[in-house]
Amino acid sequence: MKNPAPAIFPPNGIGDARPTNQAILDWVHEIAALTEPENIFWCDGSDRENEFLILESLKQNVLIKLNQKKVPHSYLHRSDPNDVARVEQFTFVCTPTKEEAGPTNNWSEPKETYAKLRGLLKGAMRGRTMFVIPYMMGPPDSPLTKIGFEITDSKYVVL
Repeated sequence: MKNPAPAIFPPNGIGDARPTNQAILDWVHEIAALTEPENIFWCDGSDRENEFLILESLKQNVLIKLNQKKVPHSYLHRSDPNDVARVEQFTFVCTPTKEEAGPTNNWSEPKETYAKLRGLLKGAMRGRTMFVIPYMMGPPDSPLTKIGFEITDSKYVVL
């Protein structure tokens, strides 16, 4: 089967925005050891990164360029039918007690769920690039703002 998201190899200066926070580096290393990606791309959200990812996505037919005169900077992306959105029956809230999950959620015991996920994720990114995307929930100067990192193997998710 053809790899739907083959690894990409950016030039120097793109994909190398590693943070200095050791906890983040350790977490990404742990996920990389589990999923076994070909390489790790540290996203920074720059225009140069965006241009590189768009060009790679066009080469791999992940994106299709639309009429640039009518809709400049616009592309078509089609989701893989096997890459579905959340399915309620397979969505679980993992909390120490079932009551904490709430009455309308499916509950799963965390230890059991993590063991199952480790099995599903083992080697899942072989031959692919792991993208690490930093994000911020809230304005930069707010004491309530939360910083997070997302891991994906999808260029489309990064874009």
